[in-house]
Amino acid sequence: MSRWLSADAAELAEHDDLDLVWAAIEPIGDPALAGERRRMRELLDTRPDPLERHERPGHFTGSALVVHADLERTLVLFHTKLQIWVQPGGHADGDANLAGVALREASEETGIEGLKVWPVAVDLDIHEVDPPKEDPHLHYDVRFVVQAPGDAVIDANHESQDQRWVRPEELAALGADAGLQRLAVAGLSVARANA
Repeated sequence: MSRWLSADAAELAEHDDLDLVWAAIEPIGDPALAGERRRMRELLDTRPDPLERHERPGHFTGSALVVHADLERTLVLFHTKLQIWVQPGGHADGDANLAGVALREASEETGIEGLKVWPVAVDLDIHEVDPPKEDPHLHYDVRFVVQAPGDAVIDANHESQDQRWVRPEELAALGADAGLQRLAVAGLSVARANA
């Protein structure tokens, strides 16, 4: 049975075993995400370094839907380089424990202390990024829910210019893509079910 994990949980220790990546992806049985699952399996099976940011056509990332303690809102960040609203997340950089990656990135990018991650992935998304001074490439993003404490204080780092707690229905007006909108709905459902 799963439980919310804090950063010091043994289950979030860094690892290089690619079987851990598949273990995070495989349980996602949503038929709408079958194509993403298949493409992620193919990346694992065919590329030498799927966890490293230099890998092309893309590489794995872990991201976090940070859920407010009110279980109604999620945190979005206006990304400095990409100039779009996104959830916290980032490169695996060799770490196959993508739940740990998602929690680490959420902590670094939001500055919120006491975050906890639900270690079962809730969404998959493959999207192209085109950052300045890099070639366009794909992020094979495995997405998790992260719970903020009731006294959460945002102290974001340089990677974002703005931060907001928003309800899912507000995301479209911010220009959030369909993947983030889907993640917000799925993630809040998981957070509520495991509160």
